[in-house]
Amino acid sequence: MKKDQKSQIIEEIAQDLTNYSHVYVTDISGFTVSTVNQLRRLCNKRDVKLKVVKNTLLKRAMDQCESDYSEIYPVLNGPTSIMLCNTGNVPAKLIKEFRAKNAKPLIKAAFIEQSAYIGDDQLEALCNIKSREELIGDLVALLQSPAKNVVSALQSGGGKLAGIVKTLSEKAE
Repeated sequence: MKKDQKSQIIEEIAQDLTNYSHVYVTDISGFTVSTVNQLRRLCNKRDVKLKVVKNTLLKRAMDQCESDYSEIYPVLNGPTSIMLCNTGNVPAKLIKEFRAKNAKPLIKAAFIEQSAYIGDDQLEALCNIKSREELIGDLVALLQSPAKNVVSALQSGGGKLAGIVKTLSEKAE
């Protein structure tokens, strides 16, 4: 591969790393063409970009980015593919689902919200990471909870008070 081709590929990978906020470094070696195609289709359905890359080119692209990917560098050996997305737990759930029928892909590392997760044993933790939207929803629900309690207490208290007044007025007659 010529130097200008390598620099073009590095630029493409660096652009992808910039465009997507979450990166999974995986190993899909040993897959047949049909298995890789199944994985690609599943990735496309979930808005995950799957790309097979050379480790040296990926490292150079990571060096060009603003984020510090240095924690991931030790796992950049052997066959490598990257999964890129904008929701942190989607690739982990996709991998878990795909493993129901296959032994791979294996997670070498993941870079989510400026944090590195190293090793395939992190799959469960990665599946349980909440997306930004889920966290905002939880926060809104927590903020609304006290107000809902106050409103329901006022409504139930009003019903009790009306019942007491009605009972007293009936007794007076």
